[in-house]
Amino acid sequence: MSNIHLPIILATLMFSFLFLGEARDFYKSIPRETLNLKKEKLSHLHFYFHDIASGPNPTAMRVSSSAITNTSSSFFGAVVIIDDPLTMGPELSSKQVGRAQGMYAGASLSEVSFLMVLNYVFTRGKFNGSAISILGRNPVSSDVREMPIVGGSGRFRFARGYAQARTHAVDFKTGDAVVEYNVYVFHY
Repeated sequence: MSNIHLPIILATLMFSFLFLGEARDFYKSIPRETLNLKKEKLSHLHFYFHDIASGPNPTAMRVSSSAITNTSSSFFGAVVIIDDPLTMGPELSSKQVGRAQGMYAGASLSEVSFLMVLNYVFTRGKFNGSAISILGRNPVSSDVREMPIVGGSGRFRFARGYAQARTHAVDFKTGDAVVEYNVYVFHY
């Protein structure tokens, strides 16, 4: 192909993309009412997260680790999959309102800080069947940790907000922990 034909080919391609509407075919604006989106609300949820690593029925299971995880004071490289109960009170026997399902990973070389990737899946009340998605950093030794809400499903579709975690109790021998959560979520 000669150099004379190259500008003609490029011009033809640009012209066809501009006038054929290729870039506009994958989206369209829709009114809120189409998705039954009414006025946005702010809800405060309060519950306890039971991370059980010991006993015959653990709800948190380490599935992977790095070469230095077992010698690291920060659990760097550990990956834990969870299906933890969420309860109304700090006792495991209190009324269960949902499950925390997902994973966390040791993501710091210098402190115990986890990357949290999980859903709070609710199984009771008006949020039964709905979930809130969390993705964020959890520096465990801080009194209060804040993690962003990045979305949700069901009644939490289009959710945004944050979750605050406070350690209520921890057993350093077993690794079991109870964490209090205050969640502030905008949703429709």
